[in-house]
Amino acid sequence: MVNNVILVGRLTDNPEIVEIESNKKVTTVILAVNRNFKNSDGLYETDFIRCILWNNVAATTTEYCRIGDVIGVKGRLQTSKYEDENGKTHYITDVIAERVTFLSTNKKNDDENKKEE
Repeated sequence: MVNNVILVGRLTDNPEIVEIESNKKVTTVILAVNRNFKNSDGLYETDFIRCILWNNVAATTTEYCRIGDVIGVKGRLQTSKYEDENGKTHYITDVIAERVTFLSTNKKNDDENKKEE
């Protein structure tokens, strides 16, 4: 069986790291990934995909990446489910990142961060 995902997209927000039990670090990012084809209006649609990053991958991404940066994510799909207050079951699919590659940074954000220092 194979469960591999490779995505390239832009961060929709600044990553923020959270420490949970046993000193584990985690961050959740949303990656905006353009589709490879145009819709009936002649526009490219975008998928917004939730990616979960753990430990060193989370720490490094949080340190070096900002909103608008282009990153590559290699990982796997993981599903979970929950029941709402009406007893209806909902399914969630996440990408669990195993590797993140920094492809480009948003120059404007870099310049603004330098001004703040």
